[in-house]
Amino acid sequence: MARLTIRIDLTDHGAIGPGKVKLLELVGESGSISAAGRAMGMSYRRAWTLVDGLNRSFRSPLVTTQPGGARGGGAALTDLGHDVIARYRAVERAAARASAPDLAALDAARATGSRSGRRARSVAGTPRHRSPVMPRRARR
Repeated sequence: MARLTIRIDLTDHGAIGPGKVKLLELVGESGSISAAGRAMGMSYRRAWTLVDGLNRSFRSPLVTTQPGGARGGGAALTDLGHDVIARYRAVERAAARASAPDLAALDAARATGSRSGRRARSVAGTPRHRSPVMPRRARR
């Protein structure tokens, strides 16, 4: 099924898309950048770098952190972080509604069955042709 993926380019300040928004949502749910990164199959460093980039892209941070220690650290979404997620999801829903007929048409027009690779096919008794430039594979 055809689907729409939204990426919003923030003028001269990076971009925000489904992956970063999911990371923010997971930070909000888990209270941890590390746990959010693990849930998405990425390293802590990668998750932290993405969160840091998001924090730098907005007028104030989307995620606040507390250093670890005896009681452990943690992370939390700020009000702006919650707002960014809500606005991104609203844009996503509006775009999905607006593009539904076109996505359905694209989906209906796509090829059916399995078409894998660039392999030449024999069409109703027509022999397969090989490129004159590429030699036939050696038989073993």
